Amino acid sequence: MKWLLALAMVAASALAADERRSGADFMSAATQAMQGDDAQNPGMLWVASGETEWNKSCVKCHGDARGSMRGVAARFPALDADSGKVVNLNQRINLCRERKLHAAPLAAESETLLALEAYVAIQSRGMPVTPAQDSATRAAAARGQRLYQQRIGQLNLSCAQCHDQQWGKKLAGSTIPQAHASAYPIYRLEWQGMGSLQRRLRNCMSGVRAEVPPFGAKELTELEAWLAVRDAGMTVESPGVRP
Repeated sequence: MKWLLALAMVAASALAADERRSGADFMSAATQAMQGDDAQNPGMLWVASGETEWNKSCVKCHGDARGSMRGVAARFPALDADSGKVVNLNQRINLCRERKLHAAPLAAESETLLALEAYVAIQSRGMPVTPAQDSATRAAAARGQRLYQQRIGQLNLSCAQCHDQQWGKKLAGSTIPQAHASAYPIYRLEWQGMGSLQRRLRNCMSGVRAEVPPFGAKELTELEAWLAVRDAGMTVESPGVRP
């Protein structure tokens, strides 16, 4: 746990733990109500589809997700021992499909993959984010931290400049949140659909006119690993709703 405390101290130097606020805190009351009520939350449509997909295949090995997947999403990204790579949750779902079902991987941002990710993630809703402690994920998080702080793109901005230093202020009429990732995958009103964390990261990179890595790129997963450390102890909210 020493590494986690050390990284948390680094994160706290930019954003104190008692200042951390969910992205939901920056939303309108109507959008907050939409996220808080499963009958209104559009993300629950993907959760329902994910449950159907789970019962077609995953249940054979993993049984009832309400037990077997409890707390799993809160621990990703994490090392996949067989490949030796740090992977996020949707990458781990695809690895499971390939190895156990001998099925083709689901396409990034496909409805089926997002649905399965949402269904697994909701089993951890209300639990604290608990970053993986293996050495490979620690190293990935450290690299992700450097990327988070690195100025990129034609606008020469870093993630930290917006989300650590300017949160709560306005950008193009919208409030800048703190960029906590514990509500992903989310339903975004702007998208009129569900999306992964990597989709949002790529949107930000595009927004500062930087070169955008492809889905599944190592640097995106490493950035996710840092965000998990930065979010340690915060509550898993998925499926979130955002403007």
